[in-house]
Amino acid sequence: MIRNNFWSKVVLVIVAAFYVLPMIAMARFSFQRVPVIKLGWSTLGKNWTADSLIDAVTSERFLQAGWLSIRLALLSVVLSLLILIPTTVYVHVMKKGARSYVEFLSILPYVVPPIALVVGISGAMKVLGTWFLASPFSLVPFYVIISLPFTFRSLDTSLGAIDLKTLVEASRSLGASWIRTVRMVILPNLKVGIINASFLSFATVLGEFTIASLLLKFTLPAYLAESQGSNPQGTFSVGLLLLVVSALMFGLMNRLSKRKGHALTGLTL
Repeated sequence: MIRNNFWSKVVLVIVAAFYVLPMIAMARFSFQRVPVIKLGWSTLGKNWTADSLIDAVTSERFLQAGWLSIRLALLSVVLSLLILIPTTVYVHVMKKGARSYVEFLSILPYVVPPIALVVGISGAMKVLGTWFLASPFSLVPFYVIISLPFTFRSLDTSLGAIDLKTLVEASRSLGASWIRTVRMVILPNLKVGIINASFLSFATVLGEFTIASLLLKFTLPAYLAESQGSNPQGTFSVGLLLLVVSALMFGLMNRLSKRKGHALTGLTL
């Protein structure tokens, strides 16, 4: 048992180093005014400054791209939840046999390359009208699709942890309307799933580059690609900031999931 714990800690340290060391290298390149060739132990504490990050986040191009990405992320989260919450509840309460089909559809974004998705929808929209693709918000349906593997599983796992059908039937038998059942029974049990799905969808949108590039939309990843030549330190500092924010979001998700797990264990006992 002690030997297993030792090797578990070794693996954990190796995995942590795999993620942390590149972030430390990014931080040194982004925030140290030291030539790259001189970055070493002897210069570890020299010339640290946040000027590159400040210059990047105060530029007009960054503000334009960042504001668009935030709006796209929020709209994608809302649309994903509006589509997937009723769908997930339906397959758990009314049609359990349909769950496998919905799960299969949710993993298709892993199979279909983004370029094939864009070309297919662009071809269809050229016939129906080009106004859709001309708008920057045309990215929202694409983002909803590519985030399906994460959002559906978050909601599905949250509902799978409880006997939702029995709870809904009990609520209905006591005279509660469907609206009251959704508000008082379903949504409280979906709280963690909704938060997780929202975080995952938001993070997916903030980091997506291929579809935005193909449709010529100036999102935050497009800004990072554009500014690499003119302000490499600023680009890396913004990228590092996004990584840290994403890590904090996933840490919060993990904490919320554990808290719900402890609550369910207490109820079972």
